[in-house]
Amino acid sequence: MDLNKIKEEASEIVKEIIDKAGLKKGDLFVVGCSSSEVHGAMIGTESSVDIANAIYETIYPLLQERGIEMAAQCCEHLNRALVVERRTLEKYDLEEVNVVPQPKAGGSWATCAYEHFDDAVLVENLRQKADAGLDIGGTLIGMHIHPVVVPLRLENRKLGEAIIVAARRRPKFVGGQRAKYDESLM
Repeated sequence: MDLNKIKEEASEIVKEIIDKAGLKKGDLFVVGCSSSEVHGAMIGTESSVDIANAIYETIYPLLQERGIEMAAQCCEHLNRALVVERRTLEKYDLEEVNVVPQPKAGGSWATCAYEHFDDAVLVENLRQKADAGLDIGGTLIGMHIHPVVVPLRLENRKLGEAIIVAARRRPKFVGGQRAKYDESLM
């Protein structure tokens, strides 16, 4: 697997999501990643710390330079708990849980984030506070995004061999037939 190609693809994908989702400073972005799927294996079968690190080294700085917080979702073996910075836990009034992700219990992606964040903590959920997200390889991140979740159609729909799905939130529509809506929020 060409890690430079993975980094290049990840960079393009995240920049496109930031643009299409209209993310701004202070927003929360959730990422679920199956490193197994990125290199063409079935989710949960061939976890790769190298692939997770390459993706993290690309995504995290792009978000940080724009002031966007990141949550890294663990795999189903940790009930899709999330790794966040302590400042994110405090900002969103989240509840810390006691678990340390490992490549085979939490996944390489979450393990990587846990090891690299300045002050990593685990939370059980984001209470649907995320503004947008990236699902790399069928990790099911939609539950963490603030309703209403809207899919984003991206130019590149794969990262390595993994199918990707991206989504953003939009405010709920209220009113009825006579209501007029702000097009910039749709």
